[in-house]
Amino acid sequence: MIDPTSVAFDIDGVIADTMALFLDIARKEYRVNGIRYEDMTSYLLAECLDMDPALIDVILNRIMAGEYASPLQAISGSGAVLSRIAGYRNPLLFVTARPHQGPISKWMCDLVRMAPETVQVVATGTFEGKAKVLLESGIRFFVEDRLETCYHLKEEGIEPVLYRQPWNRESHPFIEVGDWQELENLIAF
Repeated sequence: MIDPTSVAFDIDGVIADTMALFLDIARKEYRVNGIRYEDMTSYLLAECLDMDPALIDVILNRIMAGEYASPLQAISGSGAVLSRIAGYRNPLLFVTARPHQGPISKWMCDLVRMAPETVQVVATGTFEGKAKVLLESGIRFFVEDRLETCYHLKEEGIEPVLYRQPWNRESHPFIEVGDWQELENLIAF
């Protein structure tokens, strides 16, 4: 069981449905059709999508900067479970490999309906930078969607919980959840 005081979270692909937003922007603004969520079988989208890599970068940079008209949706159930965890852990800790926080901190506060001082978002700029932040914060469990990051975290002594996505469907030794209900069932409230 996961102690709710010792868990932290990645944002993109775990809480924020960033890839659905990516597809929405690609379709509506760049007329890229025929690509499905399930086609995203690699975290590096240029490896799995039949799209110009420069356009992939443009869309991803727009998402990081908050420059999009379509709303960024939360992954179903995340807000309710995070709000429940907030009763045990204050502030809630989110560690992202984004190069800067941009608008995601406000988005997170809105999602869990909490004041900014109760939500801590740390942007490390690299996947490898997450472990240091987590260890310094006393985190034992981290919910992550990037399989390579899970291996790195495990080497550093942090127990990863892999959030199932099309891009992490390789064999692995980690705890895995397919939705927020499964994750909630693992938490010792």
